[in-house]
Amino acid sequence: MLKLKYSQANYECGTDEAGRGCLAGPVTAAAVILPDHFKNAILNDSKQLSENRRFQLKGIIEESAISFGVAHIFPEDIDQINILNASILAMHKSIEQLNTVDFIAVDGNRFKALSNIPYKTIIKGDGKYLNIAAASILAKTYRDDYMAKIHEEFPMYNWKQNKGYPTKEHRNAIRSYGITKYHRKSFRLLPEQLSFEF
Repeated sequence: MLKLKYSQANYECGTDEAGRGCLAGPVTAAAVILPDHFKNAILNDSKQLSENRRFQLKGIIEESAISFGVAHIFPEDIDQINILNASILAMHKSIEQLNTVDFIAVDGNRFKALSNIPYKTIIKGDGKYLNIAAASILAKTYRDDYMAKIHEEFPMYNWKQNKGYPTKEHRNAIRSYGITKYHRKSFRLLPEQLSFEF
C-alpha cells in the first residue's frame, strides 16, 4: 500500500509528467492534492496499470482531490528549451493551477524551485506515494486523450496506439511520410538520422 504523502504539510501536492521519451506530442504534467482520508488500494504508478484502470482512476482522483491541475508543453517549446526544462515547466504550470500548496513532492530527481514552496524530489515516487501516483495517472490519461485526438489528423503514425513513443511502427511511418508539426524536431527521430530538412 502506498503512503498518502511525503511530508506533514497540510496541502502537499504530488507532481509527475508523462511523455518525456516520446518523438511526437506534448510532455504533460499533473499536480494533485489528496485529502488526508483518501484511500485507494488500486492506485499505483500509471505504468503498472492497464489503460482501462487508469481511466477509471482518473474519475476517482478528480472527484476526490482537494485540487488538481494538468498542463501540456508542446513540441515547439520542447525544441526550444529541451525536454528536461519542458518537463519541469509543465510541472510548474500544473502546480500553479492548484488552489493552495505548501509542499511539493516531485517524481524523479530534477526540479527547480517554484516561488518559495519547499519540495522534495523522490526517485520512483509514483510507486511510493498516492499523491504522486495520482498525478502520474492524470498526466498519462490527459496526454493519451490528446494523442488520440491528433491521431485523427495523422492516422498513418498510429498515435492512438503508440502515443508518440519511438516504436518500430512509428519510426517506419516517419521514414515513409516524413515528420509533422507534432514531432519534436530536436529529438533523434530515426536511429540513422543525421538531420531532417525542415
